Amino acid sequence: MPLCGRVLPVTSLFLRAPPFPGSSAVISSAIRVGDDPAAGPASEAAASAPAALDLFATIRDARVGGAFWAPPAGLAAPPAVVLRPRATGELSGLLAGLPESARGTALWAPAEGTPRRLTRAIRRLVDRVGGDWRGAVDPWSVLPGSGGLVAHGDDEWVAVARIAGVPVRLLSPGRFGAPGDAEAVLDGHVGRALTAARYRDPFTGADCTPGEAVAVLAEWRRTIDANRPIAVAGGMAWWKRAEIRTFLWNGKQPAMVRSPRRALALAQRAGGALAIWPSRVSPWLLNEARRRQVPIVRVEDGFVRSVGLGSNLVPPSSIVVDHSGIHFDPAGPSDLETILAQTRFAPALTERARALRQTIVAAGISKYGAGTAIPAPARASSRKVVLVAGQVEDDMSVLAGGGGLRSNLEVLRRARALEPDAEVWFRPHPDVDAGHRKGRIADGEALALADRIVRGPPMPALLDAADAVHVLTSLTGFEALMRGREVVCHGTPFYAGWGLTRDLGFVPDRRGRPLTLDELVAGVLILYPRYLDPVTRLPCPPEVLVGRMAADGAPNRLGWIGPLRRWQGRFMAAWR
Repeated sequence: MPLCGRVLPVTSLFLRAPPFPGSSAVISSAIRVGDDPAAGPASEAAASAPAALDLFATIRDARVGGAFWAPPAGLAAPPAVVLRPRATGELSGLLAGLPESARGTALWAPAEGTPRRLTRAIRRLVDRVGGDWRGAVDPWSVLPGSGGLVAHGDDEWVAVARIAGVPVRLLSPGRFGAPGDAEAVLDGHVGRALTAARYRDPFTGADCTPGEAVAVLAEWRRTIDANRPIAVAGGMAWWKRAEIRTFLWNGKQPAMVRSPRRALALAQRAGGALAIWPSRVSPWLLNEARRRQVPIVRVEDGFVRSVGLGSNLVPPSSIVVDHSGIHFDPAGPSDLETILAQTRFAPALTERARALRQTIVAAGISKYGAGTAIPAPARASSRKVVLVAGQVEDDMSVLAGGGGLRSNLEVLRRARALEPDAEVWFRPHPDVDAGHRKGRIADGEALALADRIVRGPPMPALLDAADAVHVLTSLTGFEALMRGREVVCHGTPFYAGWGLTRDLGFVPDRRGRPLTLDELVAGVLILYPRYLDPVTRLPCPPEVLVGRMAADGAPNRLGWIGPLRRWQGRFMAAWR
């Protein structure tokens, strides 16, 4: 008989959140399977209900439910049958029920938490009669395409099997059915378990639909799958490692070491990729990685990063993980460049990008914060206002994308030459002004070319006031595009070459495709980066982080460091 009238523990819920480090997300609450002991007909009705059938298809496409974050089985082909025993006493009966022809292609996959003696018995059996066995693995890497599943009635693999359309034979009764139940009855039990649950948005705690819960799980699945090749993370600063562990989590945490040399050796030993901060990538590392056949994955700050500067040791709430290059280096392709050059942007995606862009602009959000509390200065005349964005002169985006141009003073000089009649405002980079990085221009030198130096107002306020922006490779140019401003690129930033900017630097032929603004935003802010909710510590869509920043709800877990770094910066600036 199916279990009726029983409230199931949260850990047994089929649609549940992965155990991300540092968080305990709940995406579905405990359910009451049903109070009617004669639940068979009701189950069949639930299975045929459009809502249940649609949910089956949605889950099947997303490949979520159960412990989908477990390691993939790595099978060469789908098994003829999957067997899920729970006791050694079941093995002889299961073996006797297998046709001789199926024994060599059967997969024995004991349920999680089974005794070691059962695992040892299965290994001996496989050695004797053939077949294969696996421990705790992702059920979606085993069941789709298989010939059938033999399991107990309360095993969540039954739900995966029926959602995937795989035949099931039950060994005992449970929440998903009883021995002898027809497929329609089994589907009914699975459908009722899914549709009867209460689902909640893990970021807000508000109720949500099953489809919305599956969409969140699907995004988590995509990130986990993308992380699977990564074995080791190297070169990550201590103050951002907690966030990096979550960003790169793939069912387990990658080994994290500081030394790139040791990280490379560990990655080679593990047979996986090395994820590393680009500033720690040397020619030696690239050559050795190529020689040892260790893939390099670059990890860098995202474009809507945090409330506070990275130079003040504010951990990132957004990063990019690039398997083919890095977005700021136009010398070779990057995952972002591929996204922008090849993606067919669906209307729903560009509409989402438009809404995200409007939220960012309305809230005054930039890479390091939100708000326009300090207004921009008034125009001195009716002339065109041109903002020139200073940068850190030894920043990797400048070295890679500047085309040999590195000097803030030279960019300012070129902007003045191109805009002789404009009112030119120069904005020093905040890390430079704070004394942490290189690129300072004496105020007297800057004012020989610019009409004004603007330090106090946040960048969004300045962009709202400006008519045009001149940049070398600064993200400011992208933020200006989102606000409908004219953008002149003296170097080759990632947003150059798509028909939206005036490009004075070299642009690779790979970028010959014109994009609309919202297509660019979709690629840059939705498809390429990853985001972390600073409140729940969960991977999240960009809208969640942007909403936190707009509402001043983006706490910094290392807030105590900021004042110390500001004093350090003042000392360094005075010393220089």
